Amino acid sequence: MHGSNTWNWEEGKRVISDISLWKNEFEWVESPAVSPDGEKIAAIVKTGGEDCICLNGIKSENTYDKIYGLKFIPDNRLTSLASDGGEWVVMVDDKVWQSRNEFVWNLLTCQTGKNIVVATQNERKYSAVLNDIPWERDFFSISNLAICKNSSKTAAVVKVINIKEADIFEFQKGCFTVAVDGVPWDRNFLNVWDISFSSDAMHVAAEVRTTLYDYTIAVDGVPWDRSFMSVWKPEFSPVDGSVTAPVKTGDKWTLVKNGNPFWDSKYHQLWNHVYSPDGSSLAAIVALKFGRWTVVVDNKAWPLTFGELVTDVVFSPDSKRVACVCKDNGKWGIAVDGKVWDISFDMLWPPVFSPDSRHVAVKGEKNGCYVFVVDGKLFNNGFKAAWNPVFAPDSKKILLKALGTGSDKDKYYRQVLLVE
Repeated sequence: MHGSNTWNWEEGKRVISDISLWKNEFEWVESPAVSPDGEKIAAIVKTGGEDCICLNGIKSENTYDKIYGLKFIPDNRLTSLASDGGEWVVMVDDKVWQSRNEFVWNLLTCQTGKNIVVATQNERKYSAVLNDIPWERDFFSISNLAICKNSSKTAAVVKVINIKEADIFEFQKGCFTVAVDGVPWDRNFLNVWDISFSSDAMHVAAEVRTTLYDYTIAVDGVPWDRSFMSVWKPEFSPVDGSVTAPVKTGDKWTLVKNGNPFWDSKYHQLWNHVYSPDGSSLAAIVALKFGRWTVVVDNKAWPLTFGELVTDVVFSPDSKRVACVCKDNGKWGIAVDGKVWDISFDMLWPPVFSPDSRHVAVKGEKNGCYVFVVDGKLFNNGFKAAWNPVFAPDSKKILLKALGTGSDKDKYYRQVLLVE
């Protein structure tokens, strides 16, 4: 995680704040958010009929009509969206953006947290604001806002032709496209969906519908020459910049590259494909037959399937291992390299690899409590609330962030433990 080498990795448990004291002081306290380094806990609280933010037990000076979307971003700054006198603003720590709008939503950041973008609405027109600087143009609608993970490049699906709701003929001419940093592509489409950036942030790809019945991928506004019955989100190869996407042909799905066949196998479903960090491998979620899900890595399926779902496929930092969340017979589990952990859960969050790729940790819910599990072994007896675990840069320690129970009830603490 960004900047984790500067965090406090001294072993031990430290109480940051007692949430029960907050509940006694304020009219109500929303679900808290915790910073990536575990040093801060914050919540939206109501006092005197107005919203404000409580951070580590200290109430902010400014109050607002309404605050929502409170979250910490990767660089440990606290962000939220607030209504101030009928206008909406973005708050980053104790600073308020100068840009004021009728409404703002969908705050996103790049991987480091340095760049922040939000969608905006003003006078029935829609746009975006990046780092407090609005796009130069607005549109009739905006959706699927995206930001490049390693730059300040932004993009969104926008409506550039305003048609009446029942005007199906004008709709079929194409009203939607992608705007990159507020500049729309030259070509319009019937529909546009998920957006992806190339690793150098120079190119953008998206799912598009070119006719009522034809779907394909457009790269920088140019659709592939070939159309399909359906498509899922495209991805750029980190190695050569080629574009891959799951597509449906006939009654089966497969993976294509730049519009041409790539994987020779076909599946009942194929989606959520991800590249390994070094770009040498591809993993995806597939259905080998109706209702049986698994993971394929470089077109080779794991030897086990799950009856309900597979999600959150993650590569290890060395690109050699794959983990995912799975569900079968009403129970959630973690599968790593094609093998399922013995322990089951009532709910799970995405698995986390250690920087050296040896260990896997996860936050889960079991028997009404939140737990941490490392390499298939329970790391605690249960918490009232918990946040995703983080490994130290040397992979020898792990940071746990949780609200305690029993004698520690409602006390938020960060704890650093050795990983065996």
